[in-house]
Amino acid sequence: MPRRTRLAILISGRGSNMAALIYAAKAEDCPYEPVLVSGNKPDAPGLDLAEAEGVAVERLDGKATGFWETLHEKLKAHGAEMIALAGFMRIIPRDFLEKWDGKIVNIHPSLLPKHKGIGVHEAVLEAGEKVTGASVHKVIPKLDSGNILGQVEVAVMPGDTVETLADRVLIAEHQLYPKVLSDYLGRFSDPEWLTEQVAQRALALPETLAKTSHGSPAWRVGSKSSGKFFAIMWIRHHGEDHVGLLVKCAGQDEMAGLIEADPDLYFRPQYYGPSNWIGIRIDRPDTDWEHIESWLYRSWVECAPARVAKLHKAAAEF
Repeated sequence: MPRRTRLAILISGRGSNMAALIYAAKAEDCPYEPVLVSGNKPDAPGLDLAEAEGVAVERLDGKATGFWETLHEKLKAHGAEMIALAGFMRIIPRDFLEKWDGKIVNIHPSLLPKHKGIGVHEAVLEAGEKVTGASVHKVIPKLDSGNILGQVEVAVMPGDTVETLADRVLIAEHQLYPKVLSDYLGRFSDPEWLTEQVAQRALALPETLAKTSHGSPAWRVGSKSSGKFFAIMWIRHHGEDHVGLLVKCAGQDEMAGLIEADPDLYFRPQYYGPSNWIGIRIDRPDTDWEHIESWLYRSWVECAPARVAKLHKAAAEF
């Protein structure tokens, strides 16, 4: 089974969207695993439900001194990789967002960019709109303004009140949030998507072409007849459950040092390791693609014909 992203869910109340995420995660093919439910109210009813469903809970008080620092520590202690806000009624400070940059998503009861903030259903009814909905978006410092990952429309019916409209939008939210989050996080373990990310970067280097190496997607530098492989995809080989990228390193000592320093990121691939190929895991939501680019370039330089590597180095310096 592909590795699941470790998801933390933050709530302030009953946690109905939290429940939708937890129950969706019971499906075998769900790409995320709820590992923590917390928030800013230690007596929030949703925490009881999370405990009953076997999810770890941290009961924190949002009014306590050092709340955000404590929350960050708890998230790290539980190994959270992504955060889903599910009725978490606090404005998140910038320094916390910087620590979790790109790793927080939220669901909002409107068709963003319309009606940010609170009072959404009142605003929809006052404006006489015929359609409203819900949006899942990434969280950035500007309120409800992050990249939209998915939306669903909900009809506004004659005679709707704030309460009836809110109830119907909430039903839509429960359908939307797990689906969008699964699609988004599923990319990080999807070999096709990951291969495309590597391909874009590998083929941007001079005189490269796509090829296969023992059936795996790979990239060579140099001529078609004498070019050398400088990058090879490692897609769950030999019974392993991860997807990685193989690149050339400086030698066995460097490989051993990198693996010892960060065994969750680097690995020694079977059969390839003795030839100084090191494996880098890329099936994680926190994959640093700039780091991958630097390794691709370094491996490309190692494998490129001297003429090509020298010209490219000279151009880069110029």
